[in-house]
Amino acid sequence: HERIRIAYVSGDFRPHPVAFLIAGVFEHHDRARFETIGVSLGAAGESELRTRIAGGLERFIDARAMTDFDVATMLRKLEVDIAVDLMGFTEGCRTGIFAHRPAPVQVNYLGYPGTMGTDAIDYILADRFVILEAQAQYYAESIATLPDSYQCNDSKRRIADIAPTRGEAGLPEQGFVFCCFNNNFKIAPEMFSLWMDLLREVEGSALWLLENDASAARALKREAEARGIAAERLVFAARMKTPEHLARHKLADLFLDTLPYGAHTTASDALYAGLPVLTCTGETFAGRVGTSLVNAAGVPELAVPSRDAYRALALKLAREPGTLRALKTRLAQTRETCALFDTARITRSLESAYVTMIERARRGLPPESFAVEEPR
Repeated sequence: HERIRIAYVSGDFRPHPVAFLIAGVFEHHDRARFETIGVSLGAAGESELRTRIAGGLERFIDARAMTDFDVATMLRKLEVDIAVDLMGFTEGCRTGIFAHRPAPVQVNYLGYPGTMGTDAIDYILADRFVILEAQAQYYAESIATLPDSYQCNDSKRRIADIAPTRGEAGLPEQGFVFCCFNNNFKIAPEMFSLWMDLLREVEGSALWLLENDASAARALKREAEARGIAAERLVFAARMKTPEHLARHKLADLFLDTLPYGAHTTASDALYAGLPVLTCTGETFAGRVGTSLVNAAGVPELAVPSRDAYRALALKLAREPGTLRALKTRLAQTRETCALFDTARITRSLESAYVTMIERARRGLPPESFAVEEPR
């Protein structure tokens, strides 16, 4: 066949962070050079996002009822050149498919921020921020380093026209609002204590968190009180549809990232909505994504090397409204042009990586780490 055949394999072609991020890539692939196939392993369901993904791919196969061996056999019969695992070791994963080696090139991308630890996966797609050169030895995969952020984004995401008021969101009408919409399990004690120090230092401030469940909210309020902070200064946001969720970001002043496992899609949500994300660069892929994202969004100063620097910058931004306002203005002005939200640009970078991978395989060469040049 003339075109490179790529199969994207996932159980998350539904309203899910991975699907929100990659939907636009499927629509931007160069169909003159690439033939795209979606292999869906999860429950079908009906959603606007799933319909859009199916329409963005040339072929969409519901394989949830098939065994791992049958899916692998199907991919082999389709003569897939590159099989991309969008799940890794996440809920509902089917790693056995890749253990059967259905494609000459197999790639770990987007869903799992770490090595798969197996020679069944040839490459991991990353960038210079999430995997340092000194850490490459700990990855079973060869590393394809993309020029901007490894994380793709969808430039078509809609932000609702109307946002709630602070009062409607349960927030104080006055005062600085720190925010973190990460899943509650990412909130570790040391970082939570630092956040409580910020509330203590910034009079009248509040911390706005996502409510995963009532028990987690109760536990976090209890921990706040144990650190001398009134429980009512923690406000919990209910889950809602994405356009409305993006719109309510404007009620917050600063997004506080977590450590050691940082914000990924939630950080991109905030940056897309114009909310600055303060992140402390961690030691692992999962803790360095925020640094990748703020650099690609054009606000690299929001990535700091230590908790002390994190605390100092958070206080500075809370006390200097002009500095914070300038950051928000820059995010709003560059959203249409920065690398992070340029879906066509990231798609070209991914395609360049795929070409290098398959050309090596066709020449009988083993996988090898390489860097992708900036797209022109």
